[in-house]
Amino acid sequence: MYFYIDESGQTGLNLFDESQPFLYYGVLRSKLNLDVLAEKSLKPLRRKLEVERLHAAELGNGRLVEIASELNKIKKKYDLSFDFCRVAKADHALISFFDQVFDQGMNPAVPWNAYWTPLRYVLLIKLAYLFDEDTLKKAWDARISVNDQKAHKLLIEVCETILGRVHNIPDARSREILTDGLSWAINHVSSISYNIDTKKDALQISPNLVGFQSVMHGIASRLEKAKCKASKVVVDRQSQFNAAQEYISNFYHEARDVPWVMGPGLPQMNLSHMPTVPITCTAGTDSAGLELVDIYIWIFKRHVENKPLADELASIINGQLYRGSYDEISINALMNRWGKWFQDLPEPSEEQLEKAKEMVAQQEAYRKQHVES
Repeated sequence: MYFYIDESGQTGLNLFDESQPFLYYGVLRSKLNLDVLAEKSLKPLRRKLEVERLHAAELGNGRLVEIASELNKIKKKYDLSFDFCRVAKADHALISFFDQVFDQGMNPAVPWNAYWTPLRYVLLIKLAYLFDEDTLKKAWDARISVNDQKAHKLLIEVCETILGRVHNIPDARSREILTDGLSWAINHVSSISYNIDTKKDALQISPNLVGFQSVMHGIASRLEKAKCKASKVVVDRQSQFNAAQEYISNFYHEARDVPWVMGPGLPQMNLSHMPTVPITCTAGTDSAGLELVDIYIWIFKRHVENKPLADELASIINGQLYRGSYDEISINALMNRWGKWFQDLPEPSEEQLEKAKEMVAQQEAYRKQHVES
């Protein structure tokens, strides 16, 4: 199977560009090598539109309509399937803050089950309620700063601001955990390891890399279902993020046989079906597959953003309803995904409740030592 990966809405480490709040990744897949075979199908379309390459953003609705029927024929001819993913950039900053400050492995004032079980999402969503945009920007500035003194100062300011709003949380237990976790972080700011060491490390925590990880897991899932291997994974060439993407790809390949168990109730990260071939970074002008995925991303992006889309192009979306997938990294997506999970939990038995109380008591005894100190 061949995969072609491109992105849209890239703003690097600037997560608060109002004109581009989302980062999009698109993955086009086929059992055929599109760079060789689809090139023959795209040449007459370029001649028809009198362009050197098919760039959807430049062509727009009007001109893409002229080749809509041909694009559908290409989809059928090469059996194309499309997966789509988007990252809410501001939410990524919030999730990044939570994963550093409330990581129970670094912050002993946080209960074990509040981070290593699905209760983490309850705490995260309640934390999100306490942030405004200015505070979130300050938290992200601290996260990507290589200056420890500056980062620590900003982080303390953020934690103190949020601490002053904790009283707005309705339930006492969440208020207690948030208060203790934030207070410990303020008093042990250097132990949180919140900010990056080098500018190069910033690429590893960018939404681009988080989105790319989601893409790689999606590819692994496709390979598992199809019971086949990746022949080639083509990624659009760009100087800023390709090295980091290659690092992630190689890491997943080398860790294919390592079991990744996060905690009870949390999904297990399965890397056993990750591609065995390294990614190939190719210029968009040299790949028919990337030329096609650019069109698909543009069409699907307009659809999810409720922007005007020609009826002729909507047929491309309809053709992927039962073939492709959509994934989103955002607070809303987490609420939708885990809200149902909590609703469907069975009532615990008396024996389970007693055992849970014992475990919580042990955790609290350990945690309170650090809170009190």
